[in-house]
Amino acid sequence: MSRINQFLQGIKVVDLSRHLPGPLATLMMVDLGADVIKVEPPDGEELRFIGPPGEHGHSAYFDAVNGGKVGLQLNLKSAAGQARLAELLQDADVLFESFRPGVLDKLDLSVADLRKRYPQLVICSLNGYGTQSPLQQAVGHDINYLAMNGVLEGTGTADQPIAPWPPLADCSASLFGLSSVLAALLERQRSGQGCHIEVALADAVMPLMAFSLVDAQQNGSGMPRAQALLNGGAARYRTYQTKDRQRVALGAVEAKFWQAFCEAAGRPEWLARMHDPLPQTALQSELERYFAELTVTECEARFDPVACCFNVVRDMATALHSDHMEARRLVAERDGVMQALYPAYVDGMPPAPRRGFRDQAAHGVDAQ
Repeated sequence: MSRINQFLQGIKVVDLSRHLPGPLATLMMVDLGADVIKVEPPDGEELRFIGPPGEHGHSAYFDAVNGGKVGLQLNLKSAAGQARLAELLQDADVLFESFRPGVLDKLDLSVADLRKRYPQLVICSLNGYGTQSPLQQAVGHDINYLAMNGVLEGTGTADQPIAPWPPLADCSASLFGLSSVLAALLERQRSGQGCHIEVALADAVMPLMAFSLVDAQQNGSGMPRAQALLNGGAARYRTYQTKDRQRVALGAVEAKFWQAFCEAAGRPEWLARMHDPLPQTALQSELERYFAELTVTECEARFDPVACCFNVVRDMATALHSDHMEARRLVAERDGVMQALYPAYVDGMPPAPRRGFRDQAAHGVDAQ
């Protein structure tokens, strides 16, 4: 076992969250050594029934974000289900939940009551818009959070905003929730007290928008699609189609990389056009015609040996078998599930592969 798998040894997490943000956060806690108990409703959470079927009788998406956890199915609307949850929380360190604001109150599990009964508990609420918001009861998904916060202004083609994949708000909220919980556990060592953390998915994208915030402050707008350096406006930072209808990516942002690319391409006249006004549509058209005359193999032979930030756009199946992936040992199949481990090495070692989800529903079901 790698040392990273022992960082949270002895930490007990109860996970009431569903779908992606909360389960992804607690999955990372599994890799860091925590014991995670996933609590689902009696019929199972919705993610069991979304996505392609897996080898264990439910969606493979469910297995992808719940490996290494122990599962219980409880009816939290019943006295028996609440009593079982109380047993779990008695010695728990962390509670994740993703209900809409007010739902815990209806279950007689208000944050105030939980804080009083379990003062050691770090509670992390992941919800859409936050309690202190006029939108607290509104529904939404990733595309809605991105649309309302200016993200889609800079994402997509010049003609159409396109929500990025993977879901940006979901994943960033997950990681902000994780980092906040880890910091709270560290602070608890000093104070002896837990706390309540709320991360709204609609808020979680804003720290990622540092450059757009500057643009909005200075120019009255953010980063319009296909017009800025990093979202398609520059010739040196975009993808191009090859002669054999594949795609290559060029990321030659710095002058030294742009120079290396131009020299390898045999087009020294492009050097002085690095800072043509954005969007660089004329220069982009020239690069499009250039790459359209080369196959992917010819592109690799010409640019792979050169430090110019060039690579081929691979599909996921191909990417999984790259030399880099195989060397890093951070993505692998185990128990019939392709899993991505916590992406960090500690003392030269990656995390150990995690075991599969262990459904112990029979030990805690109250479906009444």
